[in-house]
Amino acid sequence: MTTRPVDTTTRIRTTRDSLTMLRRSLRHTLRSPDSMIVAVALPFLLMLLFVYVFGGAIDTGTEYLDYVVPGILVLCSAWGASTTAVSVCSDMVEGIVTRFRTLAIAQSAVLTGHVLASLVRNLATTALVTVLAVVMGFRPSASVLGWLAAIAVIAGFVTALSFLCAGLGMLAKTPEAASGFTFGFLFLPYVSSAFVPTETMPTWMHGFAEYQPMTPIIETLRALLSDAPVGSAGWTAAAWIVGIGCVGFGFATSAYRRRADSRA
Repeated sequence: MTTRPVDTTTRIRTTRDSLTMLRRSLRHTLRSPDSMIVAVALPFLLMLLFVYVFGGAIDTGTEYLDYVVPGILVLCSAWGASTTAVSVCSDMVEGIVTRFRTLAIAQSAVLTGHVLASLVRNLATTALVTVLAVVMGFRPSASVLGWLAAIAVIAGFVTALSFLCAGLGMLAKTPEAASGFTFGFLFLPYVSSAFVPTETMPTWMHGFAEYQPMTPIIETLRALLSDAPVGSAGWTAAAWIVGIGCVGFGFATSAYRRRADSRA
């Protein structure tokens, strides 16, 4: 009979500590706005490049801007989530995590705060990139439920990838190394259906592009924004997101315990 109030109190304390860490991470973001500028500028420049330079030569069966925007949004999310590795590694190198270990706070809140901050940053940059795409002529036909589902896909992807990147940040010895560890996540969208249909790729590359996680996530987002049937891509995307999230969470928490204990 006494376990329920204790569990409730623990959950409240963990939530409170996580929100405190979230505010801390967001303050750091506001103090270095250059990272937000790069997070918006990179996908916007890629949109300009592919739409106005390559778009006329690429046949996707539809307006190329409408085709490429979902891929750009996923690329934007992957870029934003990858910065979690750098911020986590910076905390470890600067010794602030050792200080957190001596405080009466929920230790899970340290990682949760970084991941929540990544989610907030990415949703903000995704909204800005979407507005810029609309200015360029992007005209999504998604319903209200479609938009909510699209936001859920992006939020789930960012959260899952942020946990995985947080674990990589724990392994890295320097913030520069942490940035290098996540390079693959920024490369994957290029070898997917983000910019061209996978059918146009060489046979040896087509199989990888078709079955790697970015393609079903992009195809799901593309279908939701165009109000088209999602099909099996939705289930595949959900499976990838849940799988990456579970692996990332377990990896990040175990890496945090090992590295924090080694510094105790």
